[in-house]
Amino acid sequence: MFDAPLDAWYVWLGVTVVSFAVLGVAIELPTAPPPNAASVADTVDSVAGCTYTATAEHPLSARKIKLGSRRLGLDGKGGTAHATFAYGPVVPVVPGGGRRSDSTSRLNRVLSGSPPSAVFDSPADFRATIREFRDHRPVWRRAHSTLRARCVSWEGVDATLVSG
Repeated sequence: MFDAPLDAWYVWLGVTVVSFAVLGVAIELPTAPPPNAASVADTVDSVAGCTYTATAEHPLSARKIKLGSRRLGLDGKGGTAHATFAYGPVVPVVPGGGRRSDSTSRLNRVLSGSPPSAVFDSPADFRATIREFRDHRPVWRRAHSTLRARCVSWEGVDATLVSG
């Protein structure tokens, strides 16, 4: 007796509004999980904790990466994920990380396998370049398909180079 009749216009209007609200929520739900930043950080940590030269690679399923000296962020279809490095600080080898334009290419050569002594003039030059890149403020940029990490040591200068 106190029910609203189904032919009342306000009942249909309410059902329509609720349907659009449910549709909006369903459309906004992510279709994929966020990238696994913790496993990427674990890969970097496995290299950073070594006492000898070591390298590692990890596939990335993210569209963007924010690589800092103490943590990283990954942004993909399913959202954003962050992780902190256990062994840090690392040296993010990113374009524009150093003051000199050739610093990125020199660190990339070391990251690719060249010994630091073949790329840098002295351990002091290597140390200065590492310091420049560690102090660089991280920004979001396009991610490559693979993150690379390499731990190197040269006459008392130890560094874990990371690029993604």
